[in-house]
Amino acid sequence: MDIDFNEYKLRCELHGHDDDVRGICVCTDENIATSSRDRTIRVWSLDSDNKRKYSPSKILLGHTSFVGPLAWISPNEVYPEGRLVSGSMDTSVFVWNLVNGEVVQSLKGHKMQVTGVTLDNEDIVSSSVDQTLKRWRNGQLVESWEAHQSPVQAVLKLPSGELISGSSDTTLKLWKGKTSLRTFTGHADTVRGLAVMPDLGFLSASHDGSIRLWALSGEVLLEMVGHTSIVYSVDTHASGLIVSGSEDRHAKIWKDGVCVQSLEHPGCVWDAKFLVSGDIVTACSDGVARVWTVRDGMIADQMEIDAYDSQLSQYILSRKKVGGMKLDELPGLEALTLPGTSDGQTKVVREGDNGVAYAWNMNEQRWDKIGEVVDGPDGVGDRPILDGAQYDFVFDVDIGDGEPIRKLPYNRSDNPYDAADKWLLKENLPVAYRQQIVDFILQNSGQKDFNFNPSFRDPFTGANAYVPGQASHTAATPAKPLYKHIPKRGVLVFDVAQYDGILKKMTEFNNTLRSDPVNTDKSLTEAEVSRMGAIVKILKDTSHYHATNFADVDIALLLKVIQAWPPAMMFPATDLVRMLVLHPHGASLLIKHVENNNDLLLNVIKKVTEDSALPANLLTTVRVLVNLFKNPSFHHWLQRHHSQILDAFSNCYSSPNKNLQLAYSTLLLNYAVLLIEKKDEEGQAQVLSAALQIAEEEAVDVDSKFRSLVAIGSLMLEGLVKKIAIDFEVESIAKSAKASKEAKIVEVGADIDLLLRQP
Repeated sequence: MDIDFNEYKLRCELHGHDDDVRGICVCTDENIATSSRDRTIRVWSLDSDNKRKYSPSKILLGHTSFVGPLAWISPNEVYPEGRLVSGSMDTSVFVWNLVNGEVVQSLKGHKMQVTGVTLDNEDIVSSSVDQTLKRWRNGQLVESWEAHQSPVQAVLKLPSGELISGSSDTTLKLWKGKTSLRTFTGHADTVRGLAVMPDLGFLSASHDGSIRLWALSGEVLLEMVGHTSIVYSVDTHASGLIVSGSEDRHAKIWKDGVCVQSLEHPGCVWDAKFLVSGDIVTACSDGVARVWTVRDGMIADQMEIDAYDSQLSQYILSRKKVGGMKLDELPGLEALTLPGTSDGQTKVVREGDNGVAYAWNMNEQRWDKIGEVVDGPDGVGDRPILDGAQYDFVFDVDIGDGEPIRKLPYNRSDNPYDAADKWLLKENLPVAYRQQIVDFILQNSGQKDFNFNPSFRDPFTGANAYVPGQASHTAATPAKPLYKHIPKRGVLVFDVAQYDGILKKMTEFNNTLRSDPVNTDKSLTEAEVSRMGAIVKILKDTSHYHATNFADVDIALLLKVIQAWPPAMMFPATDLVRMLVLHPHGASLLIKHVENNNDLLLNVIKKVTEDSALPANLLTTVRVLVNLFKNPSFHHWLQRHHSQILDAFSNCYSSPNKNLQLAYSTLLLNYAVLLIEKKDEEGQAQVLSAALQIAEEEAVDVDSKFRSLVAIGSLMLEGLVKKIAIDFEVESIAKSAKASKEAKIVEVGADIDLLLRQP
């Protein structure tokens, strides 16, 4: 079918972001805003000296995690350049003054990542992974409702006045106010992007790789299929053209339901938008936004086009995979000069820009060509390659005695004894090295707890291998993935205290209160001070916890200090409560006070997290909450109030205080363990979102990041939120962790990566 269409070509590139460009907002043809994983929003204005290009005009700073959806509010007398609305992984919605780049409204209420923002007259409507839609008016939350049973990924205002929402539950819903008028079904996976199609209805983009045009009646008018991976975004132009952005690295342009052009990028295309002129802006994971045009006078000069083509070629070559292996890491034809070790052994080598497979012919003692290897799935090629084969690990082994370093390949699904035997045979090394090699494999692959399964055949004798002390077995069992750090079993506690320092500080504060006429009534009597000493004496004697008891007045005394003393003086008493909850009888008395006054602990949390919250109060209170998990009596209370607790301390991950970071990440890890046990999907999703924030934070302490990654992996493996984690691009977090210089971060990153590769 012939379609009249002029091809788009590169107009210019917008360089400035330090990470993925996630969203685009077209304010006018002269002003574009872009959001990024680097937590910033950049505003670009038409270059006054070169109308083909855009120059950076503002950087908007304020979000504490990556920024996604954007919307523009037209200018008025108060805001002559208009305002910008942004949503972020940090759960907030900000409204920005584009004159000075300042936040004029901070809209707090979502519990998880904000995925979409749209304007409804003077209102702002936002969608979130917390499954809700929220309506904001004049900076205040006026409506909130659960829109779907899974994360809401997009929201859009239609010209007819209704709202449309798309969700990870694969459906779309049409809303009049908070009333659902219709549910649209048809997509096979998450609905990610939405756009108005004038006079016809609306478009939806999905993880199933398709774009659908819907009438408001629910009828599917058109389905566009052409992308080979997730479609993240879709947009329309007055000319009738449609543009879509995808994980497959292409922005596709559609006319009358037919793809008329694909714009290839050096990375995932997160977003694509039309300018009024018909030009297209794309947001790419390489940190660059690009403008494309059909207008001859606006096309980039040949040098810029050649530079982009070169960049694209280099990227494609570096990423090209054959059979799941990176092309540029394959050995050349010289690898075929080495004989094979068994009949039918395969080897993949690079021939030009292709990977070609060969099989070893033992009878003829030669490599027989099998044929060209097709491309493998994305993500698999990050695994190391040796002699044309891909492995989970390729270890450097130093035999010593002046011998060269040897390469030892290994997959987690392999039996380490089998792998050691085959490797020793190949390298012509003594069998005496066998146990050393097995120990080396287990140590370096994170499989210290490996249980021997001798179902393999010995390469020397064809019999089952002998391991001293092991009974013989014949039945083989399917290999299961072995993870080093996930899932987390049991909870962590903070069980070390400087009791003498605590008592000294309490005495100091008490003397201050006693000498203050305004607060003297809040001070402790000599008898009460003495009783504090008795409480500490019981807590110090951990070997007799089973036989010691507290009086009910002891608990009341501690709670009196926490509730009545000024915020700046309460943290020593809070620290004693932290230790008290680890004492069986102390915990049983405290739970009675909590049950009789359900708001007791919540009021303490509110007190320590109010404006000008003191790090010492935050630290000791979070540690109290962490230790509560040790006693099952508190589990119901912790589960019931998880949302309030996590919201209250949500900013702790960005604190410069490393002890507070660690306490907060430990709280998340304990919550992950509890909520997995309770099968609480909503709670698991909130913990996952908070843990992902820590995992993405570069400045976070190593131990804090490690615990957050363990929480993420545990929730994915044994919880109910693996799909949500994938929607959160957890793959990039795992990849980043595997590139860390810290061994345990690398190991848990490898755990998550392995988990992602399981069906």
